[in-house]
Amino acid sequence: MEFLCLVWALDKLHYYLDGSVFEVIPDCNAMKSLLNMKTPNRNMLRWQIAIQEYRANMTIVNKAGNINKNSDGLSRCALANTRDNLAYVPLEAQQEIPIEGINISDIGTEFFEEAR
Repeated sequence: MEFLCLVWALDKLHYYLDGSVFEVIPDCNAMKSLLNMKTPNRNMLRWQIAIQEYRANMTIVNKAGNINKNSDGLSRCALANTRDNLAYVPLEAQQEIPIEGINISDIGTEFFEEAR
């Protein structure tokens, strides 16, 4: 699954990564072994071919999952906005205010009154 995510990211970030030297930091050793497989299945072969363009400029550095917490957080599904969630935001706070409904002069006076 991480290999497919790498193929997707390389495709989406092609304009930034083409010709640049960069590191890929997964939290498993499987990615290196997939790149060096002798007889991959057709999906893995397709992914290997997609990555060949970047192999000269890309290095894969493995980090354990307990050290590489960014990848774990990015690979998880977002939590629902319920009261059980610590980051819960009530629906009243999420309402959009039309630009015409904002009076800048009122905001400025309230701010300066609190600052005094």
